[in-house]
Amino acid sequence: SASLLSLDGSVPPVLQERGTNVALPQSPLVALEGVAVSVSPLQLALLYEEVLYTIRHRLGKPEHHHVVDSQELYAYVQKVSPHLPDGVRSKTSPIFCLKATVKEAKGILGKDVSGFSDPYCLLGIKTKSQELANPDHKKRMKAVVKDLIPEDQIHRTQVISQTLSPVWDETFILEFEDMETASFHLDMWDSDIVESVRHKLGELTDLHGLKRIFKDARKDKGQDDFLGNVVLHLKDLHCWNDQWYQLEPRTETYPNRGQCHLQFLLTHKKRATTSSRTQPSYTVHRHLLQQLVSYEILQHQAGSIAWDGELSRHASTVLYLHATQKDLSDFHQVIARWLAYSKLYQSLEFNSNCLLHQITSIEYQWVQERLRPEQKAELAESFQSLLTYGVSLIRRYRIIFPLSVPRSTERLQSLLRVLVQMCKMKAFHELCTLSPNLPNMVSTALKLKITEHRKQAVHPLQSMEENGKALSRLLLEVLGDLQECQKIWNRFFISGGFSLACCYVLPPPQVSFLYVRARRAGGLCYCCAVGEAAAFIHRDGPLALNNFHQWFKEDVPQWLQKAYTIALERAQRAVQMDQLTPFGEHNKHSTSTVDLSTCYAQIVKTWQQLNWPDPEEAFMIMVKLVEDMCRIALMYCRLIKGRAEALSLSKQNEGEEANRLCIVVNNIKQLRLLILKLPSQLDWVQLEQRTGPVIDQQQIQHTLHNQLDSTISCLDHEVQEVVQALATKVTTCHWLPFGPCLSIIPLMKFLESELQYLNEHLVQENFKSLELCFHAEGCGLPLEMLHTAVFQSLETRLDLCSATSRKLIQKYFCNRIQQQVGATILDASSEKYGAVTIKALYYPSEQKLHVEVLNAVNLIPLDSNGSSDPFVQLTLEPRNEFPEVVARTTQCKRNELHPLFDEAFDFLVPAEKCQQEGACLLLTVFDYDTLGANDLEGEAFFPLCHLPGLNSDEDSVDAGRVPQTRLPLTHPKPTGDEILQLLESRKGDKEAQAFVKLRKQRAKQSKERE
Repeated sequence: SASLLSLDGSVPPVLQERGTNVALPQSPLVALEGVAVSVSPLQLALLYEEVLYTIRHRLGKPEHHHVVDSQELYAYVQKVSPHLPDGVRSKTSPIFCLKATVKEAKGILGKDVSGFSDPYCLLGIKTKSQELANPDHKKRMKAVVKDLIPEDQIHRTQVISQTLSPVWDETFILEFEDMETASFHLDMWDSDIVESVRHKLGELTDLHGLKRIFKDARKDKGQDDFLGNVVLHLKDLHCWNDQWYQLEPRTETYPNRGQCHLQFLLTHKKRATTSSRTQPSYTVHRHLLQQLVSYEILQHQAGSIAWDGELSRHASTVLYLHATQKDLSDFHQVIARWLAYSKLYQSLEFNSNCLLHQITSIEYQWVQERLRPEQKAELAESFQSLLTYGVSLIRRYRIIFPLSVPRSTERLQSLLRVLVQMCKMKAFHELCTLSPNLPNMVSTALKLKITEHRKQAVHPLQSMEENGKALSRLLLEVLGDLQECQKIWNRFFISGGFSLACCYVLPPPQVSFLYVRARRAGGLCYCCAVGEAAAFIHRDGPLALNNFHQWFKEDVPQWLQKAYTIALERAQRAVQMDQLTPFGEHNKHSTSTVDLSTCYAQIVKTWQQLNWPDPEEAFMIMVKLVEDMCRIALMYCRLIKGRAEALSLSKQNEGEEANRLCIVVNNIKQLRLLILKLPSQLDWVQLEQRTGPVIDQQQIQHTLHNQLDSTISCLDHEVQEVVQALATKVTTCHWLPFGPCLSIIPLMKFLESELQYLNEHLVQENFKSLELCFHAEGCGLPLEMLHTAVFQSLETRLDLCSATSRKLIQKYFCNRIQQQVGATILDASSEKYGAVTIKALYYPSEQKLHVEVLNAVNLIPLDSNGSSDPFVQLTLEPRNEFPEVVARTTQCKRNELHPLFDEAFDFLVPAEKCQQEGACLLLTVFDYDTLGANDLEGEAFFPLCHLPGLNSDEDSVDAGRVPQTRLPLTHPKPTGDEILQLLESRKGDKEAQAFVKLRKQRAKQSKERE
């Protein structure tokens, strides 16, 4: 029966249930519709014979990421190929070899008179059967390679003269039979040659050398000195080892004898498999790799998971064992992986980043002389094959990499990167004599595909109506296609050095067809579509779209007039449907402004799409568009006021009438904002630059800017009229019949109900303009009565009450900064509590605030000895804006009233945080107390908005030229701060309560009095 052999020759448990007997089985990989590599049944049987032989004669301690149990490897191979060859058990075992490389040594002992040594190494493998000639225990402990291993099995390196760091880099093949009992031995010796005493005295340099002369006199002539040895059990070695080993002594006289760098590889010789005897190791390994990778990819696809290039632990273990046993170099393994992956990529779908990794490895390890001629030819053929296949995929990129499939664009970008990097390889240029031009190949493929697609889209048409509809569809398709190419696809091609836009080509007959049909069909949208398409297409290509606008010049006035008429009719319908109620919860205008905004946006888009090439004619078109939009705006004002009057007549309610007037004012203000945005939306700056040589600047100012300013002035006048009407509604009193005294009550009720609504639903700027109505151009209340101190105080108080807690905290620090500045202005020498001097600078490139605390002067004595122990605490305020910045402190200066600190601190803070209102650096000077709380010397505020370097993009400010800033120390007032009282009243606000608590602690230490 067909079976797998375990290491001891028995049948593995995983296969004991199988009883089939197939002489030459066929892998299921071969039968899967040709997706895997074409392999004959005989070749497949020999390949899996190689796998079973590799597992059975496994060498070395398993790596941590490899499969330890060989039974698992047998089970894995059984899954890859259910029908496996028999007869592996009868194959003879290979010759086990240890490929040992003695690289170098360092820190060895100096045995010669000169202080150096002449080191060489003896190495070999000791088996269990080999014993010492003299069984004496003491001799056994001091045994060396010469005493343990037969002379014909001992290998010797060269002698490196006069060094303590020898480099050999010599490789030896050591054979062994039993992995469990064999051990590797290496002895390092100092070679001694018989020299005269006079020669030795000539090399004498110190007392140690003199001792060496006397020691040499006592030993036998020509006897080498022992430097150290390395003993390793082979069962403790991995298949591949590369490390430094400590040289062990025979005695404890010199325990530290240096280190030796060794590399080991456990390999086979004379493998009994048919593939090993008849094929090169490199070829066998590549075929094995192809089969296992095919299985891995198909397993991932069966689970609907894309293969990312990572092999399973089982496959990695099998390939690693086979490569090491066959002694394949890293370079040949990389070449094998490239050949396997590049071929599989053309039949099985997986991530092309796997190929990119192999390209990088080949590039780093490329040495042409290490490949045989047939290997070079095979590698060159893989390059050409993958290039041809990749270009064919790119030609059909819309089908192969559709946007509807996730990560399709990433796959396309990865493929382009692989092709670009492959064509840049040294191996590619050396092996492929006729190196193709990749950009030309890609461009040609794209042009051919686009041309084929567009030829199919053009058909002979009959009627004018059919011409227009077909042209519209075709233009929209072309334009959408171009926009998609520019916004989505083109960036992937540009990253690879290609341009998709220049590959978009229409046949010349089709171009003429488009433009002739467009003009005959009529319509501004066709001209805009053609103009926008022309902006995308490369002007120097086959299209040659020069002076295309001349085809539509005669019809442009008609199209613009039609666009104006449609926009006007839409605005009229919008006003007729408007109920003058707020549109949404957060808006204060009605629905008609939304429709009007849409009309304006469509006109702006028309201008952008038209893209008229002639600057003088473009200016005339702009004048027409601006004039039409201004006319629409003024017409809208009349219509919306008329709509308000009509609704007031049908609904006799004075309160609702005033509310509708509020909406009218808001609508006109919204329209005013739309008009003000036109210069930027229509890009007047670019138009002025284009028309500069042909149109005078004064003419532009007169026709465009003056037209816009006149419209804005008219809109402002309309707003004033409506606000005046609102004031009239307010002053229409129904309380006069009750008498002067009783009239105040209904007046206050009316003001309370109506003004509250106006404040909520009227744009704030317009609400404040009601003040002018009460003033009534001098006929009403005087402005002095409206702006009394009581009124202003009340207005300030209301603003503070309506502010958030964080806004109040910012306001508090703004006030403290203003108080500090005001005290300095009033009395420059006023430093009641002393002063602190600092230098501050901001580095935009690092987003770093650099502060140097230089000194403090004239501090008040707070200790009983008439002095103080000052230190400075630095914090960034408000704390809620800088939550991650911790407070910093200087060192404490004992018994000083004029301390010199000279310390620097860095704070990582964004520039926008420093520019916020109230942002400051708070410098608090304390007197250090061993027992109890530290006493307050004073505090100073440095506004961060004045930081040098804050408003520059680069670190252009010289730190040496930053001026010193002297800040007077102040004390907070114990009570009476209005902001702190407001914050304290907000009992449920934890942030406000914490801030008030901190400031109260400072106030308790204050020396100020009420």
